Amino acid sequence: MIQPLLPTKVRGVKHADDRKVLNGIFWRLRTGVPWADIPARYGPCTTCVNRFNRWRKAGHWARILQVVSEACGGDIQMIDSSSIRVHQHGANAKKGGRSDRMGRSRGGLTTKIHALVDAAGRPILLKLTAGQAHDGRSTMDMLATVGSGQVLLADRGYDADYLRTPCGRGARGAVANIKPMPGRKRIPAFERTLYRKRNVVERFFNKLKHFRAVATRYDKTDASFLASVHLAAIRITLRGYEAVT
Repeated sequence: MIQPLLPTKVRGVKHADDRKVLNGIFWRLRTGVPWADIPARYGPCTTCVNRFNRWRKAGHWARILQVVSEACGGDIQMIDSSSIRVHQHGANAKKGGRSDRMGRSRGGLTTKIHALVDAAGRPILLKLTAGQAHDGRSTMDMLATVGSGQVLLADRGYDADYLRTPCGRGARGAVANIKPMPGRKRIPAFERTLYRKRNVVERFFNKLKHFRAVATRYDKTDASFLASVHLAAIRITLRGYEAVT
Protein backbone atom coordinates (compact mmCIF):
# COMPACT_ATOMS: atom_id res chain seq x y z
CA MET A 1 0.00 0.00 0.00
CA ILE A 2 2.82 2.40 0.87
CA GLN A 3 5.30 1.72 -1.94
CA PRO A 4 3.37 3.52 -4.74
CA LEU A 5 3.09 6.64 -2.56
CA LEU A 6 6.82 7.10 -1.96
CA PRO A 7 8.43 9.63 -4.34
CA THR A 8 10.87 8.06 -6.79
CA LYS A 9 11.84 10.95 -9.09
CA VAL A 10 15.22 12.34 -8.07
CA ARG A 11 16.76 15.50 -9.47
CA GLY A 12 20.09 17.11 -8.76
CA VAL A 13 22.66 15.40 -6.55
CA LYS A 14 22.51 11.74 -5.60
CA HIS A 15 19.48 10.98 -3.44
CA ALA A 16 20.21 9.85 0.14
CA ASP A 17 18.92 6.39 1.03
CA ASP A 18 15.27 6.66 2.05
CA ARG A 19 15.45 3.94 4.69
CA LYS A 20 18.39 5.55 6.46
CA VAL A 21 16.80 8.99 6.43
CA LEU A 22 13.41 7.67 7.55
CA ASN A 23 15.06 5.82 10.43
CA GLY A 24 16.57 9.14 11.49
CA ILE A 25 13.16 10.84 11.29
CA PHE A 26 11.55 8.05 13.34
CA TRP A 27 14.42 8.19 15.87
CA ARG A 28 13.79 11.88 16.42
CA LEU A 29 10.03 11.22 16.61
CA ARG A 30 10.53 8.63 19.35
CA THR A 31 13.10 10.55 21.42
CA GLY A 32 11.86 14.12 20.91
CA VAL A 33 15.39 15.54 20.63
CA PRO A 34 16.24 18.55 18.43
CA TRP A 35 16.87 17.75 14.78
CA ALA A 36 20.54 18.74 15.17
CA ASP A 37 21.07 15.90 17.69
CA ILE A 38 20.15 13.08 15.29
CA PRO A 39 23.05 10.53 15.32
CA ALA A 40 25.47 10.61 12.38
CA ARG A 41 24.59 7.01 11.45
CA TYR A 42 21.35 8.35 9.97
CA GLY A 43 23.16 10.86 7.78
CA PRO A 44 23.31 14.66 8.07
CA CYS A 45 20.59 16.10 10.29
CA THR A 46 19.79 18.67 7.61
CA THR A 47 18.93 15.83 5.22
CA CYS A 48 16.48 14.36 7.75
CA VAL A 49 14.72 17.63 8.52
CA ASN A 50 14.62 18.69 4.87
CA ARG A 51 13.20 15.32 3.79
CA PHE A 52 10.59 15.50 6.57
CA ASN A 53 9.51 19.03 5.57
CA ARG A 54 9.62 18.36 1.83
CA TRP A 55 7.43 15.29 2.10
CA ARG A 56 5.11 17.12 4.50
CA LYS A 57 4.59 19.98 2.04
CA ALA A 58 4.00 17.46 -0.75
CA GLY A 59 1.35 15.73 1.38
CA HIS A 60 3.07 12.32 1.43
CA TRP A 61 2.62 11.70 5.18
CA ALA A 62 -1.10 12.51 5.08
CA ARG A 63 -1.65 10.34 1.99
CA ILE A 64 0.15 7.36 3.51
CA LEU A 65 -2.00 7.57 6.65
CA GLN A 66 -5.14 7.86 4.52
CA VAL A 67 -4.24 4.75 2.52
CA VAL A 68 -3.40 2.57 5.53
CA SER A 69 -6.51 3.79 7.38
CA GLU A 70 -8.74 2.72 4.48
CA ALA A 71 -8.01 -0.87 5.53
CA CYS A 72 -9.68 -0.20 8.86
CA GLY A 73 -13.03 -1.88 9.23
CA GLY A 74 -15.59 -3.05 11.71
CA ASP A 75 -18.96 -1.84 12.90
CA ILE A 76 -17.63 0.35 15.71
CA GLN A 77 -15.74 3.64 15.61
CA MET A 78 -14.61 5.71 18.58
CA ILE A 79 -13.72 9.36 18.96
CA ASP A 80 -11.84 11.17 21.71
CA SER A 81 -9.25 13.88 22.29
CA SER A 82 -6.11 14.44 24.33
CA SER A 83 -4.35 17.65 25.30
CA ILE A 84 -0.63 18.05 24.58
CA ARG A 85 1.52 20.49 26.52
CA VAL A 86 3.42 22.97 24.34
CA HIS A 87 7.12 23.22 25.16
CA GLN A 88 8.58 26.70 25.55
CA HIS A 89 10.70 26.13 22.43
CA GLY A 90 7.55 25.44 20.44
CA ALA A 91 5.81 28.59 21.66
CA ASN A 92 8.51 31.10 20.69
CA ALA A 93 7.66 31.47 17.02
CA LYS A 94 8.64 34.64 15.23
CA LYS A 95 6.38 37.67 15.48
CA GLY A 96 3.26 37.11 13.41
CA GLY A 97 3.86 33.37 13.17
CA ARG A 98 1.95 32.32 16.28
CA SER A 99 0.02 29.08 15.86
CA ASP A 100 -3.78 29.16 16.09
CA ARG A 101 -3.69 25.56 17.36
CA MET A 102 -2.15 26.61 20.67
CA GLY A 103 -4.58 27.67 23.35
CA ARG A 104 -4.50 28.54 27.01
CA SER A 105 -5.96 26.07 29.48
CA ARG A 106 -5.22 25.08 33.07
CA GLY A 107 -1.87 23.58 32.10
CA GLY A 108 -0.73 26.61 30.14
CA LEU A 109 -0.31 26.50 26.37
CA THR A 110 -1.78 23.27 24.98
CA THR A 111 -2.75 21.71 21.67
CA LYS A 112 -5.56 19.17 21.50
CA ILE A 113 -5.37 16.08 19.28
CA HIS A 114 -8.73 14.67 18.14
CA ALA A 115 -8.69 11.07 16.93
CA LEU A 116 -11.27 8.82 15.29
CA VAL A 117 -10.25 5.15 15.51
CA ASP A 118 -11.74 1.78 14.57
CA ALA A 119 -12.55 -1.13 16.86
CA ALA A 120 -8.92 -2.31 16.76
CA GLY A 121 -7.55 1.08 17.81
CA ARG A 122 -6.21 1.94 14.35
CA PRO A 123 -6.49 5.66 13.50
CA ILE A 124 -8.90 6.74 10.78
CA LEU A 125 -8.79 10.53 11.08
CA LEU A 126 -6.72 13.00 13.12
CA LYS A 127 -7.18 16.69 13.76
CA LEU A 128 -5.58 19.50 15.80
CA THR A 129 -7.32 22.30 17.69
CA ALA A 130 -6.43 24.71 20.45
CA GLY A 131 -6.32 23.17 23.91
CA GLN A 132 -9.46 24.93 25.16
CA ALA A 133 -11.61 23.93 22.16
CA HIS A 134 -14.86 22.08 22.86
CA ASP A 135 -14.66 18.40 21.89
CA GLY A 136 -18.11 18.10 20.35
CA ARG A 137 -18.07 21.25 18.22
CA SER A 138 -14.50 20.56 17.07
CA THR A 139 -15.28 17.12 15.65
CA MET A 140 -18.38 17.86 13.57
CA ASP A 141 -16.32 17.43 10.40
CA MET A 142 -14.76 14.10 11.48
CA LEU A 143 -17.82 11.84 11.31
CA ALA A 144 -18.10 11.37 7.55
CA THR A 145 -16.59 7.88 7.77
CA VAL A 146 -19.23 6.68 10.25
CA GLY A 147 -21.59 4.91 7.88
CA SER A 148 -24.93 3.16 7.97
CA GLY A 149 -25.19 0.34 10.50
CA GLN A 150 -22.12 1.48 12.43
CA VAL A 151 -21.88 2.62 16.04
CA LEU A 152 -20.04 5.71 17.28
CA LEU A 153 -18.71 5.52 20.86
CA ALA A 154 -17.84 8.71 22.73
CA ASP A 155 -17.69 10.03 26.28
CA ARG A 156 -19.77 12.78 27.91
CA GLY A 157 -17.78 15.53 26.22
CA TYR A 158 -19.62 14.68 23.00
CA ASP A 159 -23.11 14.49 24.49
CA ALA A 160 -24.99 16.97 22.32
CA ASP A 161 -28.11 16.69 20.19
CA TYR A 162 -26.34 18.15 17.16
CA LEU A 163 -23.93 15.18 17.27
CA ARG A 164 -26.54 12.53 18.03
CA THR A 165 -29.01 13.62 15.34
CA PRO A 166 -26.70 13.21 12.30
CA CYS A 167 -25.71 9.76 13.51
CA GLY A 168 -29.18 8.61 14.48
CA ARG A 169 -31.55 10.14 11.91
CA GLY A 170 -29.27 11.45 9.19
CA ALA A 171 -28.43 9.97 5.82
CA ARG A 172 -25.56 7.98 7.26
CA GLY A 173 -27.89 5.99 9.51
CA ALA A 174 -25.31 5.38 12.24
CA VAL A 175 -26.06 4.96 15.95
CA ALA A 176 -24.45 7.20 18.57
CA ASN A 177 -23.73 5.41 21.83
CA ILE A 178 -22.60 8.44 23.85
CA LYS A 179 -22.60 8.54 27.63
CA PRO A 180 -25.23 11.15 28.63
CA MET A 181 -24.51 14.07 30.93
CA PRO A 182 -25.94 13.68 34.48
CA GLY A 183 -28.17 16.77 34.18
CA ARG A 184 -29.98 15.69 31.02
CA LYS A 185 -33.78 15.87 31.21
CA ARG A 186 -34.36 13.50 28.30
CA ILE A 187 -31.98 10.57 28.67
CA PRO A 188 -31.22 8.99 25.26
CA ALA A 189 -30.65 5.30 24.74
CA PHE A 190 -27.28 4.17 26.10
CA GLU A 191 -25.69 0.69 26.14
CA ARG A 192 -23.17 0.41 28.99
CA THR A 193 -21.73 -2.94 27.92
CA LEU A 194 -20.90 -1.62 24.45
CA TYR A 195 -19.53 1.61 25.92
CA ARG A 196 -16.81 -0.34 27.75
CA LYS A 197 -15.11 -0.98 24.41
CA ARG A 198 -14.30 2.73 24.23
CA ASN A 199 -11.08 2.14 26.18
CA VAL A 200 -9.52 1.22 22.81
CA VAL A 201 -9.26 4.89 21.85
CA GLU A 202 -7.68 5.64 25.23
CA ARG A 203 -5.07 2.97 24.53
CA PHE A 204 -4.41 4.55 21.14
CA PHE A 205 -3.52 7.85 22.81
CA ASN A 206 -1.32 5.95 25.23
CA LYS A 207 0.61 4.45 22.30
CA LEU A 208 0.71 7.81 20.54
CA LYS A 209 2.38 9.44 23.55
CA HIS A 210 5.16 6.86 23.55
CA PHE A 211 6.57 9.12 20.83
CA ARG A 212 8.08 11.98 22.83
CA ALA A 213 7.92 14.41 19.92
CA VAL A 214 4.13 13.98 20.12
CA ALA A 215 3.73 13.72 23.91
CA THR A 216 5.22 17.23 24.16
CA ARG A 217 4.84 19.70 21.33
CA TYR A 218 8.21 21.07 20.27
CA ASP A 219 7.15 22.10 16.75
CA LYS A 220 6.43 25.75 16.21
CA THR A 221 4.06 25.27 13.26
CA ASP A 222 0.81 23.32 13.21
CA ALA A 223 1.71 21.62 9.93
CA SER A 224 4.93 20.16 11.33
CA PHE A 225 3.30 18.92 14.53
CA LEU A 226 0.39 17.37 12.63
CA ALA A 227 2.90 15.63 10.34
CA SER A 228 4.62 14.20 13.43
CA VAL A 229 1.25 12.94 14.69
CA HIS A 230 0.58 11.38 11.28
CA LEU A 231 3.95 9.61 11.33
CA ALA A 232 3.34 8.21 14.80
CA ALA A 233 -0.15 7.05 13.76
CA ILE A 234 1.29 5.35 10.66
CA ARG A 235 3.80 3.53 12.84
CA ILE A 236 1.06 2.37 15.22
CA THR A 237 -1.11 1.18 12.32
CA LEU A 238 1.70 -0.78 10.68
CA ARG A 239 2.42 -2.60 13.93
CA GLY A 240 -1.09 -3.99 13.76
CA TYR A 241 -0.25 -5.80 10.52
CA GLU A 242 3.41 -6.78 10.74
CA ALA A 243 6.74 -5.96 12.38
CA VAL A 244 8.29 -2.79 10.97
CA THR A 245 11.77 -3.08 12.44
